[in-house]
Formats: sequence, structure tokens, C-alpha cells
Amino acid sequence: MADEELLCEAARNGDTDKVRFLIESRADVAYFDGEGLTPLMHAARHGHADVLRCLLEAGAPWNALSPSNLSAGDFAMDAGHQEAFDVLLTAGIQAELILGTIARRSKPSGDHEGDYLEDRITFSEDKLMDSNSKAVMMAWEKPLMEAHAKAVCSGGGHILNIGFGMGLVDDAIQQYAPASHTIVEAHPEVYDRMLRSGWGEKKNVKIIFGRWQDILPQLESYDGIFFDTYGEYYEDMREFHQHLPSLLKPGGIYSFFNGLCGSNAFFHVVYCQLVSLELENLGYSTQLVPLPVKDCLGEEVWKGVKHKYWQLDTYYLPVCQSIQDSE
Repeated sequence: MADEELLCEAARNGDTDKVRFLIESRADVAYFDGEGLTPLMHAARHGHADVLRCLLEAGAPWNALSPSNLSAGDFAMDAGHQEAFDVLLTAGIQAELILGTIARRSKPSGDHEGDYLEDRITFSEDKLMDSNSKAVMMAWEKPLMEAHAKAVCSGGGHILNIGFGMGLVDDAIQQYAPASHTIVEAHPEVYDRMLRSGWGEKKNVKIIFGRWQDILPQLESYDGIFFDTYGEYYEDMREFHQHLPSLLKPGGIYSFFNGLCGSNAFFHVVYCQLVSLELENLGYSTQLVPLPVKDCLGEEVWKGVKHKYWQLDTYYLPVCQSIQDSE
């Protein structure tokens, strides 16, 4: 039997000494066996936390996926192995913090958002699509947008939304009659549709056309802020968060569309924890409010859509405020 098969067997059995020996013998910790599982997945499925630590220290990839799109963290989570889950969650957060630092230094030269802003988009009653049949926004999100609006409008006052899309969250914000309602939209076709729909004539609405990065000097400070852009990277939201101290008033509420890794449960948990940690470092606490969405997402919802950007049963709505305000 090859060393890698022996490593998978030792990981399944929780034999830490044998795992260490095989690692020292240079067995490949990233090996996939006949089932499409890695040693890390086997250890996670059986709850062997010490073996997980040993494999991770040797460089086993925490984010490798099985043929059924499950990571080691998913196996630990599904089996209820809390210690194993915690080990993998910590590994995932630490890895992404390091990779995030690298990404800030060497962002890809391709401009994903620039491509989207120059793309033709199509509107229908239940979705907004780009030219590649990828959904920019869909009607199933309406209950989520209503919940986001309720959160950011909870203190009344002046509200900012970054990204109009189908206008779902802005329709909901208007129900709370804010003192002012500023909308930033960068796509020219969405902007034109907004004007044709009468948004520019609403007394309390101010529309700013352009990328949020370019129009920052035009922004003021707000009692509630919602962020939901399309065609940007996690790094762009992270960059926006750096401006929260000057944009969000004391006592204000910030929220964002939490679609991070919406097709994998464990990766989603990692990114929820990651963004909460990064916001905490900026002085903000994050409450994640669970909202069930399973009943909104039948197969018919995705008809004609190339990519199912959300496949989880629960959506965690982030409600962020200054740590000083929440104490």
C-alpha cells in the first residue's frame, strides 16, 4: 500500500504517531484517494482534532474539495465534531488573513468590475442579468433586502446605499421615509433605468453616478449604510470598510449583502468570521442574524441562470455598529 493510502487510513483511525511518521517519510498530505477524499477530510469526518493539527502543520490544504463539493470543515460540521470544526475554522481564517494581505499587495491586473460596468445587462421581472447569463440580482432576494433596509433604517436619519441593482433594498428603504436617501450606482444602464423609473424625482433621494471609489469626496456621513456591489472582489469590500469611520455616524448601523462563498457552508462560515474579525479591528461589532431562505430557492428560481450564487439554507444578515455604541 502506498504511503498516501496509509496516511488516509491513519487519519481515519486517529493514529497521530503514524500520521507524523508518514509525513516525515514525505507522504503527500494533499493526496486524494479513490473516494476523492484527502487525509484531512478523513480525520475531520471522524473528529480526530490532533491529526488535523498535524496535517495542517504539514501543509494540508484546508480548502480542498471532495467530488461532492465538501471540504474537511464541512465533514466536521456535518458530523458535529466541534473541536475538529474549530481547528479547521481557525486554520481557514488564518490562511485567508495571510492571503488577504498578499492580495492587497498584488491585486490581479484584470479589472473584473470594469468589465461588468462596460457589459450589456438585461432586465426582467425577476432578475437582472449580465451578458454571460450570470445574475446580478434576483427577486428571491427581496425578503433579505427588506430585512437589510429595516436594520440600516432602525435609527432613521440619513441613509446611504452603494449599488442599486433592481432597486429592491432602495424600495424597502423608502418605506421608512428617511430624512435623506443617497444611492450610488456605477452601471450606466442601471443608472438610466433608475432615472426613467422616477428615482431622480423623489424629494429625499440623491443619486450619485459612478464607482464608489471615485465619488467618495461627494459622500457625507450617514445613520445607516448598505453595501451591495456586483463585479467586485472581497478586497473591494474590505477597502470600503476602511472608510466606515468617516462615513458612519456614531450610533449608526452598517450592513452588506453577505453572499461570501454562498455555495459552500464551511467556506461561508470562514468568511463570515473573517469579515467580523476585520470589522472588529476597525472598531465595529457584527451580529449575524439567521434568516431561512430554503423555501425561496426552488430549481425554477435558477432557470436560465448560469451560476447559482446562493445554495445554502440560511442567510446570515450582518448588523454592524461601533463597539462603543453596542456596549
